[in-house]
Amino acid sequence: MAHLVIASNNKAMRKLDRSVKAKVMDFIEKLNTDDTGSGLHIEPIQASKDPRVRTARVDKHYRAILFKVEDKLGDTTYIYMGTWPHDEANGLAERSVLRVNPVNGVLEGIIGELDGVDDRKKLVAVPDPDGTLKKIKPAAPLASYLKGLGFALDDLKTRLGLDPEISELAFEASSQDAVFEIAQTAVAWQGSALTDLITGISIEDIRAKHGLDEAALPDENLDEDEQILEALKHPASQLQFAFIEDNEELRRVIESGDFGAWRTFLHPEQRKYADANQNGSFRLSGGAGTGKTVVAIHRARKLARQNPKARIILTTYNKTLAMGLESDLKALDPGVDIVTKPGAVGVYVKGVDALAKAVLDQADNVDEACEAVLGASVDTRGRNRSDKVWREVIETVDSGLDANLATPSFLEDEYVAVVLANKVTTLEQYAKVARPGRGVRLTRPQRIAVWKLVEGYRRHNRMEGAISFPEVLALAAESLRLSHEAGKRRLADHVLVDEAQDLHATHWALLRALVDEGPNDLFIAEDSHQRIYGRPVVLGRLGIKIVGRSRRLTLNYRTTAQNLNFAVGILAGAEYKDLETGAESTAEYRSARSGPVPQLIECKDQTEELDKVAQHVYEWIEDGLDPETIAVLTRSQDDRARFVRALGERSVEARALDNNPPTPGFVQVLTMHRSKGMEFSRVILASVDDAHVPSAASLRAVAPEDRDEAMLRERSLLYVASSRARDELIVTWSGKRSELLGKTKK
Repeated sequence: MAHLVIASNNKAMRKLDRSVKAKVMDFIEKLNTDDTGSGLHIEPIQASKDPRVRTARVDKHYRAILFKVEDKLGDTTYIYMGTWPHDEANGLAERSVLRVNPVNGVLEGIIGELDGVDDRKKLVAVPDPDGTLKKIKPAAPLASYLKGLGFALDDLKTRLGLDPEISELAFEASSQDAVFEIAQTAVAWQGSALTDLITGISIEDIRAKHGLDEAALPDENLDEDEQILEALKHPASQLQFAFIEDNEELRRVIESGDFGAWRTFLHPEQRKYADANQNGSFRLSGGAGTGKTVVAIHRARKLARQNPKARIILTTYNKTLAMGLESDLKALDPGVDIVTKPGAVGVYVKGVDALAKAVLDQADNVDEACEAVLGASVDTRGRNRSDKVWREVIETVDSGLDANLATPSFLEDEYVAVVLANKVTTLEQYAKVARPGRGVRLTRPQRIAVWKLVEGYRRHNRMEGAISFPEVLALAAESLRLSHEAGKRRLADHVLVDEAQDLHATHWALLRALVDEGPNDLFIAEDSHQRIYGRPVVLGRLGIKIVGRSRRLTLNYRTTAQNLNFAVGILAGAEYKDLETGAESTAEYRSARSGPVPQLIECKDQTEELDKVAQHVYEWIEDGLDPETIAVLTRSQDDRARFVRALGERSVEARALDNNPPTPGFVQVLTMHRSKGMEFSRVILASVDDAHVPSAASLRAVAPEDRDEAMLRERSLLYVASSRARDELIVTWSGKRSELLGKTKK
């Protein structure tokens, strides 16, 4: 049986309709089973540039391009490059090559090797995938964009090992956009390296990101085929090539196209963080769409495969996001054992609140934990709505607390971040406890007043037989601590946390208590710019040490450069802190894709806005876009309902997306909060006016001292919503545009 390697070629796959993809799947299954079958018609190409190239019959109209590589034992590996119409495939195959880069040892598969350009003084050209060249700039002695960043042509050719033709074209390009267009046409790792160069990242850092310093040059004692097989192991090679282990994995790669490439083809930097053993807790940060979640999912799979007896917990902020993690983990590897009980061998995937409840439900020391955290034994079965209880307590307890502090938001934050985090049960303790990061200084009389309200809150909960979710978390963490103190084993060997920026102090207390400090204990994926719930925390104060073990991803895989620039522009001028109070920067964020500039559409009234939104959605669907890949995002649930009705009235079938999965065949209408962790081909941000964004109701609910933090959350929410679009983004409003849009042009 031959071995199969598949190359990432999403453009080629997207051009094939579903019936042809099904035939490709059948063809490769047959190839993988028996490459001598007569129906495959695997044929060499006369006068080809690479003697390894083959074409094979998919059906009478389509042929696949392959490279046939044999090791010294005679075992065959086929590298599948894609499928094209019959004559086109034969023409491309003649000029296609598979080669090991002589500078860095990366394997490169090129479909339709580039022809030379006779007179570069007359034009700057970009190679199409079929090998032809298109003119993108007229003749002119324009300054080199990359030279302006401090790079030399030799940096591209000899230090990175980029193709000489690509290097010269890129170095002659006079703008960032022109270099980016050239990067889009290069082989995978070279396109990624050029995209890095655009942002001014150093050659040394680019080499490190792509693993170019980690692998030796080809062993000259090996023949060419064996050198190719060795080069497949290079980290940068795996950005373009992947071994396919079974037919189910093959089907996922072929059917998923661009949206599913993350499952198989990882950037070398992503693969490093997914696979590397860490000495302790590790934080991976990065902007929206940089692949933090992808790394976490791959890492969970890697840990499970590395130790089949490992107890792994993969968790995130809420139930909806956890459902996405579980679905993606199953899609990545259906063989991973997903378990339903924390502490069981396998991978437990749940939202962090559900995780806490599961821990508490199976604990045998709940009363002891209640005494330590709440100062009394309580009924832990019921749940309350904290904001409602705080309002009732504020109205009924004569505390004397200043009106600007006697708000549900301030009291809840104080209760979680200070009282529960420090297991405070008496006024004496509260009067002395440190309150780092709370922003508002409290005098002793104010602390006494706050404590009266805390006592009222706890008294109300005891009478109702209910506790809040933060209390569940604190009790679960204390239960685990007590169990470990009594000599019992921790519940997990590894804990992986996604969307960690939205977790508060009691979340972190639970996560720390789940696993012993040590190698690969906590893996934390977060982006402080996406914090849309809660307040910042400092992990070092919560017993989680990440100093020196923190890295950042900067390459965006989801959205286009134009959409990314718009989204990052929303954050301009605001100051964000990471989980160790360091400044969080958007510097070096860049995208590997290009697309249209986001449209900003001002409407004279709400009716015109509804008409415009429906018109754009209708046109996208008429162009053949699947409705479920289109999303309309709103700030509130009321607006969500209004747009669902309006689209329906205008002959566009739409569904509100809440806790349910997206409905195939319908445009998705959802709140900006609900869009977290999702992506769509086309996105419309609706009603981004000063009446909706920022939310006046949300700002009224916070104390004046917390208004700046609340505005950061509103800004982050619009950033999150803006970064959901893969290909095209439209922003609409009527009345006065939101101040958070800044000075972005219409």
